[in-house]
Amino acid sequence: MKPITRDELVYGFTPEPGLVAVEHAPRETADAMTLFLRRDGQLSTREEPFSPFLWLTKADSLADFEPAPEIVRLAGENPFRVLARFPTWAALERALGHLRKTTGRTPSDPGAPYFVLRDPVQQFLLDTGRTSFGELLLPDLKFLFLDIETDCDPAREFSNADRGEDRILAIALSDGQGWEQILDGHALEEKALLKKFVEIVRQRDPDVVAGHNLFKFDLPYIQTRARRHRVPLALGRDGSPPESYASRFSVAERTVAYTRYHLFGRQVVDTYLLALAYDVSHRALETHTLKTVAKHFGVAAPNRTYIEGRQIAATYRDDPGAFLRYAADDIRETAAIAPILLNAPFAQSLILPLPLETVCLRGNAGKIESLLLREYLRARHSVPAPEPPRSFEGGYTDLFFEGLARDVHHCDVRSLYPSILLREGRNPRNDPLGIFLQLLAHLRDFRIDAKQRAQDPALSPAAAGRWDALQATFKILINSFYGYLGFPQARFNDYDLAAGVTEQGRDILRGMVAKLRELGAQPIEIDTDGIYFTPPTGLDEQALARFQKEFRGHLPAGIEVEFDGHFPAMFSYKMKNYALLEDDGTVILKGAALKSRGLEPYQRDFLREWLTLTLHGRAEEIPAMVARRRAEVAARKLPIAALAKTEMLTDSPATYQRKREAGGKSRQPAYEVALASGREFQAGDAVAYYVAGDKKNVPVHAHAKLAAAFDPAHRDENVAFYLAKLDALAKKLDARVPETAEPADDQPTLF
Repeated sequence: MKPITRDELVYGFTPEPGLVAVEHAPRETADAMTLFLRRDGQLSTREEPFSPFLWLTKADSLADFEPAPEIVRLAGENPFRVLARFPTWAALERALGHLRKTTGRTPSDPGAPYFVLRDPVQQFLLDTGRTSFGELLLPDLKFLFLDIETDCDPAREFSNADRGEDRILAIALSDGQGWEQILDGHALEEKALLKKFVEIVRQRDPDVVAGHNLFKFDLPYIQTRARRHRVPLALGRDGSPPESYASRFSVAERTVAYTRYHLFGRQVVDTYLLALAYDVSHRALETHTLKTVAKHFGVAAPNRTYIEGRQIAATYRDDPGAFLRYAADDIRETAAIAPILLNAPFAQSLILPLPLETVCLRGNAGKIESLLLREYLRARHSVPAPEPPRSFEGGYTDLFFEGLARDVHHCDVRSLYPSILLREGRNPRNDPLGIFLQLLAHLRDFRIDAKQRAQDPALSPAAAGRWDALQATFKILINSFYGYLGFPQARFNDYDLAAGVTEQGRDILRGMVAKLRELGAQPIEIDTDGIYFTPPTGLDEQALARFQKEFRGHLPAGIEVEFDGHFPAMFSYKMKNYALLEDDGTVILKGAALKSRGLEPYQRDFLREWLTLTLHGRAEEIPAMVARRRAEVAARKLPIAALAKTEMLTDSPATYQRKREAGGKSRQPAYEVALASGREFQAGDAVAYYVAGDKKNVPVHAHAKLAAAFDPAHRDENVAFYLAKLDALAKKLDARVPETAEPADDQPTLF
């Protein structure tokens, strides 16, 4: 095999400019793949032969299977040393059934003597060395952005497509380039509205269909209502309806169940899931709603129309103009946030053997493995099986201080674990071709190059943005290589190597903490590869530069530190939960505890105001603020929405009741409220409830009431209950601020 060039290793070994989609084209005797190509603004198609495949540990596993597959024996000693190719995907599926029967194991079983990639498109891209888009820029793609508005019974919290009366009120569409159209339910019956929507998709023929919460709301809603009216959703490029299946999206500690949709010849993208992924590293979003994300990225128009969700249907009926302005603003924000959130996935699509819509949803471990498998398939080399799961000590996290700190700095070890891996020069033990470190080194080099190119003043903003997106996505992948080593499902995992890397990382970070203290600084928190700290007091700009230089000087070779943040104040609540005051006065909350949906809205509002006053040095105003907010609760002045919790029903109330009666569930307030309401609630409905009564210690499920049934003329919220929750939160916060506000003269400004 000829030496692998770094371009081929990163970008694939078969250039295909303008590839916007690939689709499986089944045939009776030999399958094909249809390639959709956009070049010079025009779309064309081409078919290529396709032979699907799977990996085996032994060639005789399919000895008695007909028709006999083509058997390719692979080099090396890894367990999966046989590749079986089939003329059609249907033949491969029959072979999988045969293997399940003869081995007693499914393809997902870690001990199965075979494995397969279940996506024909991924197989094709992997096998042929192709990647998407080539020289195209993101604006070169044809987009269709989608957002719907729906009716909802005022007595219910959330619209439900299965209820006959909850019709689609409007479908807002945009191409992000100036074209917009709102299909208005005032002018069209729902059936006609859906037919017009299909017609527009067919006419405009987008490469990408995108929306915010598209998978969990818009597309399921459209599909359900179209089925009700018997409107064919011919949205694919071949006139086919959407394909859909249940899926899960895991990001950090959160897993989101959703219905994934695919349109033939098009990429389908949900920016809500992209916002979740974005927030893992940035931790800057209070919620992940369209409005919050648009405000965060600065694309919300200053005069945009806001309508509370429960008021949309009433506004549609009472103020059509405001309703249409709201729908228009929603689709404009959707079109504005999508390119921002798509920059990284689009850039990754240039290097990964995966379609864009899969790149948006695939975890980093899966992305890295696709790059490794591409090279092992190309080399016709055997593939390893994952090492069985086992534990090892992870990264170093520590909390040195809780409370308020001023003049806070942040330093970050630049790509700590990748730097250690490259310095050690060790590949996973089951990677005899040494692809792992080659990939890591090439991606690092490409990132450095892309970062430099992005800063070239001669480039157009679009070209500079492309290079910046590339360097950002390379950074994400680079930092994921260590995690891949310790991932139980990774075929090239190596727990010993992962453990050795984290051990060195812990030693480096402990050394950094010790050096900070030696130099008179005070560490506040350390999290994996970054440290918040206060420097010694009284440092001018030159002294601070000397401090940073001396700190860097003690680091091991190959380890670099960036001083990448300064904050006038920081409130450390607990590990990985803190609030930061930025130079412009903005307060940013980090961590689940400070943004918990388990808090009622009035508690979240209280928490933010308490932190804002504390960080801005106005702690003396807190007692008056607490008294004011207590008085609002006591005087029953808060809207019920501020006191209510909203929970989604994952089961129908009837199913919940059966499970509870069978002893499988404890009483849950949202379901108890739904059952007691006498109204028809279904799985997928949101239930908002408040707590009634007059004692602070009450079982919530027994005193919960439907928020929609609240009578403002006869208020019955449990004042004692809500005051007690407010007092408990205030006490918890106050406990983290010592009474002494002035530090000793020889100590950092930390109190």
